[in-house]
Amino acid sequence: MAATIAPSVRPGKLLRRSLWGAQIVVALVFCAAGVVKCLAPMSQLSGMLPWAGQLPPVLVRMLGLIDLAGGLGIFLPSLTRIKPSLTVQAAFGCIALQLSAIAFHLSRGEVSVLPLNFVLLPLCIFVFWGRGKRAPILPAA
Repeated sequence: MAATIAPSVRPGKLLRRSLWGAQIVVALVFCAAGVVKCLAPMSQLSGMLPWAGQLPPVLVRMLGLIDLAGGLGIFLPSLTRIKPSLTVQAAFGCIALQLSAIAFHLSRGEVSVLPLNFVLLPLCIFVFWGRGKRAPILPAA
């Protein structure tokens, strides 16, 4: 079901630009993390991410694919206006991923890696709210 916005409640330019900025940042971070987790040799990845050496390699590669899917999903549907509601769903998935990552790192005492998660989480929530409620992008005609 496509959302329509009456002209009187059209979101402001600042909100729209902020949402695009958040989407770009989240997409770049998630895609970069996904590519690294998918393509880097496990020995090199273990040096960058200590937890990666303690998990089965297939799980690390799957997490990379999930990161990549989240990064592409939070940006491309809005950019192309092909099923832009997928952006909201991707943002929800990224929120769940960040909450899981925070719990995982806290359980392992890896507090030093949490700042990135605490930056990405509100950005993902902002995109989820903004593209879902306040400034959705309509599908191409």
